[in-house]
Amino acid sequence: MTISSALSNAMTGLRAAGRTSQTISANIANAMTPGYGVRTVALSSSQIGGVNIDAIVRNVNPALLGDRGLAEAAFNNASDRAQFLTKYEDVLGIPDDPNSLSARIAEFESALVVATSRPDAPERLDATVNAARDLATLISSASRSIQEARSEADRNIDLQINKLTNALDSVKELNRQITKTTILGGDTSALQDNRQALVDEISAIVPVRSIPRDNGQIALFSTGGATLLDGGVAEIEFSAVNQVTPYMSLAGGHLSGLTISGFPALTNSERGTLGGGSLGAQFEIRDELGVEAQTQLDALARDLVERFQDPAVDPTLVAGDPGIFTDSGAAFDPLNEVGLSERLQINAAIDDRQGGFSWRLRDGINAVVPGDVGDSRQLQALSETLTAQRVPASGGFGTGAFSMINLASVLTSQLGADRAQAEQTQTFASTQFDELTQLVMAEGVDTDQELQRLLLVEQTYAANARMIEAADEMMQTLLRI
Repeated sequence: MTISSALSNAMTGLRAAGRTSQTISANIANAMTPGYGVRTVALSSSQIGGVNIDAIVRNVNPALLGDRGLAEAAFNNASDRAQFLTKYEDVLGIPDDPNSLSARIAEFESALVVATSRPDAPERLDATVNAARDLATLISSASRSIQEARSEADRNIDLQINKLTNALDSVKELNRQITKTTILGGDTSALQDNRQALVDEISAIVPVRSIPRDNGQIALFSTGGATLLDGGVAEIEFSAVNQVTPYMSLAGGHLSGLTISGFPALTNSERGTLGGGSLGAQFEIRDELGVEAQTQLDALARDLVERFQDPAVDPTLVAGDPGIFTDSGAAFDPLNEVGLSERLQINAAIDDRQGGFSWRLRDGINAVVPGDVGDSRQLQALSETLTAQRVPASGGFGTGAFSMINLASVLTSQLGADRAQAEQTQTFASTQFDELTQLVMAEGVDTDQELQRLLLVEQTYAANARMIEAADEMMQTLLRI
């Protein structure tokens, strides 16, 4: 080997060592950066001596990254569903809660019993009216909370669609830059890192599969079968509303669905085209969970209203007259059940806040003047109808007969079971997501290993530097001869 060839070999070794140390430093600096792929320098022996820097290799496991994205989508979906059910359960309360639905019904029932024992006591009649008002207020508030959750879901859908569209546009642009850089022979690692971070962002909203294409590009398909990106970006359209009301539904055409590239897309929880992630959960809250909750609450309100607007219970009523509980002051119309729980109020005739008198509980809603203060028959009838076993006319409670408090217990028990199941699903999804995240991190930057490699690179650098120094000494010796 000539001195010049030895010097050339050492110089290529220095360049390789310098590039490797630079790559290792970048790995260590980005150990916690989302989407970062570990880099290694690919080296090969040169035919004329020394080493060649062939490429900077980005080491990732696409299958593992894809599975983690699907797990994150499932976790977000389960979390949003569990959050809705938990909030709704908090509004209705559990039986031990003094402000729960069951407790309010029990309080009203108890107040009627107490008033029956002393029908002449105005304070007991007033307490019964207050208990009825508290019950109606709780049911109405629960209905409003459902619609607030549906409205928030509708707004979140709009926000997530915009976020999804922007991320897809960015992935398309990165695809273009990666292709261009690849053709020019440049390093695309940083561009791929940015693209992976965007794919992770998309996966949290909609579970997707990434398919490689020519020249480093990728295509994205939802697990529901929609093409989101394949050369061009799918046009996803959605129209938000300001406020969702009980009357508004997707089936009725009052709420917007999704269109993808001009074609309607399914949004239900079972076969949603973009379902399975946080976006699918918001559609489920708006169009399924919220609607079902409203339907059951309206059915409970209907049962409560119908118990007390029956002329057989209050002889002062005629058909079409409202009883103790009303539909915004009017009698309940079976053709207008939707949203009844939100409109539930006590009759103005017994409400002192609306100019009424509590003695009408004792003497009848339509009584003009007070009757016998010692007559408890009407109060007894009211108490009996509250505890009577009735088959709910709607709400999907089955064919069983329930008292008012039993019907409320069935509703809250079913809600508690649904919430528990949703939390169980959330726990499983969280565990799966955490495990896959740990696997991705395990295949990511190992700082200890990188530091060990850096020590070897330093030794290599020192050896090549010593070779250059030795070649310089030989050259100087030759020049002095």
